[in-house]
Amino acid sequence: MRVFIALDIDDGIRQRIQRFIEGVSGFAPDARWVRPESLHVTLKFIGEKAIESVEEIKRALSCIRAQSMEVTFRGYGFFPTAKAARVFWVGIESGPQLASLAQAVDEATFALGLPKEDHPFTAHLTLARGGGRSGDPRGRKDDAPNKNFHRLRGKLAALPTPDFGTMAAREFLLYQSQLSPGGSRYTKIARFALL
Repeated sequence: MRVFIALDIDDGIRQRIQRFIEGVSGFAPDARWVRPESLHVTLKFIGEKAIESVEEIKRALSCIRAQSMEVTFRGYGFFPTAKAARVFWVGIESGPQLASLAQAVDEATFALGLPKEDHPFTAHLTLARGGGRSGDPRGRKDDAPNKNFHRLRGKLAALPTPDFGTMAAREFLLYQSQLSPGGSRYTKIARFALL
């Protein structure tokens, strides 16, 4: 079973982002756009695990005590850089609670033998992938100009900074990811309350 840990987003924010995608996706037609129903804020990607391991992960996550938080979705950017973009994303603003939650998730899964993240948590909401080998936010030696987002960058420069709204995050989730020809399908398999 392929799994990851994430925050879901409120329907109102999802709808505003969907309208934004509909308005700008034509400027990057070769990019792979995320379906609005699949939008989430990844805290940790785990990958393929046996059912028994997933049950252990659920138990570990249920022990996390973290605060609920306000999360604002505003602005946009590209990873690793605008000219060598592999990923187009919406920015996320929150207090230190979101990074603390990501760290708690990382530590809880590390205790089960899963590798720790090798870079600091970067809160973002992926909207599109423009090619290249990954969505890694860090630059790589082989990064080269990527034309998939060239027209989109020009269009966005002429628009005001988008603000998609603020939500109260009161839980985080364990998701199953199922790969299919039409893109990944995500199923919520466990919920964990934030205090």
